[in-house]
Amino acid sequence: MFYNLVLYKDLDVAPKWFGKNLRQHVEEKLIQEVEGTCNGRFGYVVAVSQIVSVSPMGFFAEAGPLQVFVSNHLIPEDFEFTATGDPCYQSSDGFTKIQEGSEVRLRIVGTKMDQSDIFCIGTIKDDYLGVLGGPV
Repeated sequence: MFYNLVLYKDLDVAPKWFGKNLRQHVEEKLIQEVEGTCNGRFGYVVAVSQIVSVSPMGFFAEAGPLQVFVSNHLIPEDFEFTATGDPCYQSSDGFTKIQEGSEVRLRIVGTKMDQSDIFCIGTIKDDYLGVLGGPV
């Protein structure tokens, strides 16, 4: 019998990997560290099927062809990471959430260009930035 479960794993990623291949490196490292291992509570991990793009470290957003990482340091202080259910950043009043599929307005604060890719760092900590469309 097999179950599809959501599990969380913290990975240490060396700064040299912060570039165009960051997501690919994280996926490879996660698969290498997790697949085929035994979890005392749930049993054997057969395969990694999906990586969640919202984590305590921040979240990834897409702006056209660009992938933008918004660090938790660049998210307003009234948002707190919640891992219960779907991982998300939730406002202190509980009405606004940043989760997979949310639309956010952000400002790009840094870029790194490569021959084949552009990697961006963004913020939602300024005026007029954040979740679009009110409560999610």
